Amino acid sequence: MAEVVLQNVTKRFGDTLALDNVSLTVPNGAFVILLGPTGAGKTTVLRVVSGLDAPDSGEVFIGRQSMNGLAPAQRNVAMVFQQYSLYPHLTVRENLAFPLKSPLLKTPPDEIERKIAAVAKVLQISHKLDNKATALSGGEMQRVSIGRALVRDPAIYLMDEPLSSLDAKLRADLRIELKNIQAHSGATLLYVTHDQLEAMTMATHVGVLDRGRLVQFGSPRELYENPVSIYAASRLGQPRINLLPADLFGGAPTGAKSIGLRSEQIAQGDGEESTVRRVEHLGDQTRLHLSFRNHDLVTVADAHTQLQSGDIVKIAPQNPFYFDASGNRIV
Repeated sequence: MAEVVLQNVTKRFGDTLALDNVSLTVPNGAFVILLGPTGAGKTTVLRVVSGLDAPDSGEVFIGRQSMNGLAPAQRNVAMVFQQYSLYPHLTVRENLAFPLKSPLLKTPPDEIERKIAAVAKVLQISHKLDNKATALSGGEMQRVSIGRALVRDPAIYLMDEPLSSLDAKLRADLRIELKNIQAHSGATLLYVTHDQLEAMTMATHVGVLDRGRLVQFGSPRELYENPVSIYAASRLGQPRINLLPADLFGGAPTGAKSIGLRSEQIAQGDGEESTVRRVEHLGDQTRLHLSFRNHDLVTVADAHTQLQSGDIVKIAPQNPFYFDASGNRIV
């Protein structure tokens, strides 16, 4: 495994600026997740690291070695795409074995079989090893695609939304397995997703991208508790952070235009009156949709709350975030 560094990387596709002077360090053995909406530049980062795209300026280093001019096969990276990338005429076993039979790896046959068996067990596809890829379901194909990366020992694993096509239960199971594999093997992962739950549960570090710029990088907890902007604050947290006029509760600092309130930053039982508009019972928690001075906000209550639509709840902000007119945090 190895540290990966992007140094002042810029990439354009025609008139579109995909990456804007991005500098990012993926520490050795870290599980780094990139968050951001479509078009933020997440997949372009993976493609530049893998060598599928060359940066217009800047450099990529893997294990302190510059990757300038090196083809993907020379970089010792393993990439899992959102779409399945299997050889349809081969069996699952043959698909998993394919990267290990590369002349660059020279893996002994018994070691190939051992790795295939171990990965197949983790991904719950042992019973499918002799099936052709064309006989698999979409979820099974994606598990084989993930497995084909896991059988290798690359410098870094690059994963582009690898769980997005799986059903909810399998996605939850594989989140746990991927985190366990990474933690026990010391693997370095750079992982792209839209799913903030994946970021909160798997990542050691999270990078937030906005239109090709890296706006914040740190631990999931750091980004959640100390966002630098409205944009960064909106990437993590369920329910989504409430954004309201800064003067709605009073006491806003000079220059504040918005107040940001996560559910735990809304104290209930004291303060000013709000009206319950809707109650969502989600099992382990209940979400309250409130109306306060003609503004809507969402918070959480005890799972067994007896509150109903039309009830009055007193609320007050606790340690809220304040943002200026540009959306930047006022500390």
